[in-house]
Amino acid sequence: MKDSNDPVEPGKAADKAAGKAVGGAKGPDELRQQIQETRGQLGDTVEELAAKADVKARARARGAELKGKASEAGHAVQDKATEAGHVVQGKAVEAGHVVQDKAVQAGHAVQDNVPQPVRTAVTNAVQAGKRHPRPVLIAGAGVVVAAGLLRRRHNGHH
Repeated sequence: MKDSNDPVEPGKAADKAAGKAVGGAKGPDELRQQIQETRGQLGDTVEELAAKADVKARARARGAELKGKASEAGHAVQDKATEAGHVVQGKAVEAGHVVQDKAVQAGHAVQDNVPQPVRTAVTNAVQAGKRHPRPVLIAGAGVVVAAGLLRRRHNGHH
């Protein structure tokens, strides 16, 4: 029986130790390769554990994620508001056209029902107002003031 302190051939001892240590490495090169792989895996594991332990970094990452989601939601709300604004604007333009059409119809109805002498007098007054606008503006202001006073009296204000 050999003593464990007996000299052994260097190549055979390394091969024997390598086979026992790593579960069947067939040579020193394969053993070195397995050691490198194990070191790499260990390094990855250490990095993962360090990342999990770094609460500040995780909080920053989560904050950035939430900030991105909030920004997306803000853009979606802004887009919806812009779209709604366009819809409202379209409806307002459409309503304006309807009112304008009704006013034209009412104007035609009045024009058709007003006697010719009154139409002639109004046409003459408008043409005179175009030639001399100052008296027309003064008269218009007087009419507005008079209408305001009549309205106040009618509503019970003195």
